[in-house]
Amino acid sequence: MTETVPAVALLSDFLPTGPWIYGRQVEMEGALPPDGALVEVLDASKRFVGHALYNGRSDIRLRVLSRGKRTELRNPRDFLLRKLAAADRLRKRTLRLPETTDAYRIVHAEGDDLPGLIVDKLGPALVCEHHALGFWRLRHEVESALNELYPGLPVVHRVPDNAARAEHFDPEEPPLDLGEIELTENGLTFGVRPGFGHKTGWFCDQRDNRLQAAGYANGLDVLDICTNAGGFALNAKKHGARRVRAVDLDEVALERAVRAGRRNGLDVEWIHADGFDVLRKVRDERDKPGLVVLDPHKVVRSRMDLEQGLVKYNDWNTLAIACVRPGGLLFTFSCSGAVDLPTFLGVVFQSARRADREIRLLDVLGASPDHPQRPEFPRSRYLKGALLAVD
Repeated sequence: MTETVPAVALLSDFLPTGPWIYGRQVEMEGALPPDGALVEVLDASKRFVGHALYNGRSDIRLRVLSRGKRTELRNPRDFLLRKLAAADRLRKRTLRLPETTDAYRIVHAEGDDLPGLIVDKLGPALVCEHHALGFWRLRHEVESALNELYPGLPVVHRVPDNAARAEHFDPEEPPLDLGEIELTENGLTFGVRPGFGHKTGWFCDQRDNRLQAAGYANGLDVLDICTNAGGFALNAKKHGARRVRAVDLDEVALERAVRAGRRNGLDVEWIHADGFDVLRKVRDERDKPGLVVLDPHKVVRSRMDLEQGLVKYNDWNTLAIACVRPGGLLFTFSCSGAVDLPTFLGVVFQSARRADREIRLLDVLGASPDHPQRPEFPRSRYLKGALLAVD
């Protein structure tokens, strides 16, 4: 490591176990590095303890990249290549994802020791989602390393609006627009626009849950609320569902789902409407669906939204449970990182009482395994779900 790399000191000799170090834990006296800089982290006794990305304007002051040797980040591009290659090997060699899909997460931020960076492979394209100013500053080094692992694939860089606000910067540079491309998952073909729409353009995290839900769909009437690009709905129809209704309020996403239905030759009833309105209508029908999927958008975006968000989750699930015919199934999800699993399950159980229905928990669900989690960072389990038998 050269002498020009700035250093930031902690207020204690204890280095937190997780990947995030907050402003209250960092010494703020003296000359401070520029926001987004790669820095050495020193403890209060001025001993080297690791490397991190610094942002003095963010509550997350340091995102720890390494707790190893002082020379480990002598060349940031080589360091990134090593980390990206290790993450890529997990997906290709261990999980063997390319055998079943060409859409998967290569890097899951903190779960792959690159806090603030997400990389998804979407068919013939790569999407980097930057949640840290430091990684935005390193985007060319990230792209160079990815080009070595995936030669010839274009790389789209995007910064979500909430990340730009939290990190206090304007990326200015708009994402590269590749238009609509195709990806395959579980034998189905979908059109996506990499880097645009929700998240990176596709929800890789629900891949295994879509297939699990489809496994119960044969012969059933299925209701898919917040269908987005139609993943749950089309998997269900492919696996023999008698009838599938798929609902979303987002016109752009729903139109993409309609095109996917045509592309795969599957007959789904696409409904452009508010999910709450549809659930209220279905609740009052005589013939209720035997399988309901409820996968709403991120309801709780911060701790400040928690109380109000839990009320909304309660409303969603109360209606969804009421819509399931006796003996049927509900797959219900939350992608809000601020809501932990026990809290979410508690809300679902309250919803069942409110709907005056009996439920049994059959399975606890999460993201597909290309979204690994570190035990010391439970927030990385942002997606949680439950499979319920409804009586």
